[in-house]
Amino acid sequence: MTAAARPGTAALFGIGGALLVVVAAQLVGQFQLAGRAWPPLTDVLAYVTTPAGSGLLLRNGLVTLTAAAQGLLLGVVVAVFGAALALVVPMLRPGFERFAAILNAFPTIALAPLLITTAGREDTPMVIAALSVGFVMFVTMTSGFANVPAAHSDVLTVLGSSRVQRLVRLELPRAVPSFFDGLTLSAPAAILGATIGEWFGAPKGLGLLLVSAMQNYQMPLLWSAALVATALSLAAYIVFVQFQRIAVRRFG
Repeated sequence: MTAAARPGTAALFGIGGALLVVVAAQLVGQFQLAGRAWPPLTDVLAYVTTPAGSGLLLRNGLVTLTAAAQGLLLGVVVAVFGAALALVVPMLRPGFERFAAILNAFPTIALAPLLITTAGREDTPMVIAALSVGFVMFVTMTSGFANVPAAHSDVLTVLGSSRVQRLVRLELPRAVPSFFDGLTLSAPAAILGATIGEWFGAPKGLGLLLVSAMQNYQMPLLWSAALVATALSLAAYIVFVQFQRIAVRRFG
């Protein structure tokens, strides 16, 4: 198989797999193989296309997307700054790494009540999204800063460059592909984090729709909200994959 044929074959396999999932979801719902809680996919799509359904999902989807974007920005800024500070001041690195690992190990369900009482219900989705992003970005940036040829680092050391100068001239440019690798993983995590954060009493958002629909047994709304959240995560992943490819070609 030639190199030119491989992308086309991979695309065909991807399309075929997606079609199989769609057909299976439709059949499971149509014949109620998983009970009435799993509606046919056509019923879900029919709800999405109604004016009331599409308007409700659009409004709440934008709320979730805004909280996820704010959390992504906050998480990225804090993680990149922390990784850079740990590089410039090496004695801080063990403490930062342990703190990031411990914070990442805390279950969201345990942090949510604390965040509600401190950050408030409206900002909790953003904070949870930032926490979901922070650990991934910190790890990828730490790895990216370490991915520097020893010869280049030795040259700058011989020339008398300080740690900050090496960071700006060498480590940061070399870490650009890792930065976009982290964004590719973090963007869907931010959507998921914001959605989960909205479960705990947020006034709007897809997470609120999921909880409300589940409590009132509105299955088309429940699956429609889940479908929109999935679509947002997939779209975010696809967008940042394109940026990551550009960064690899430019800085790789």
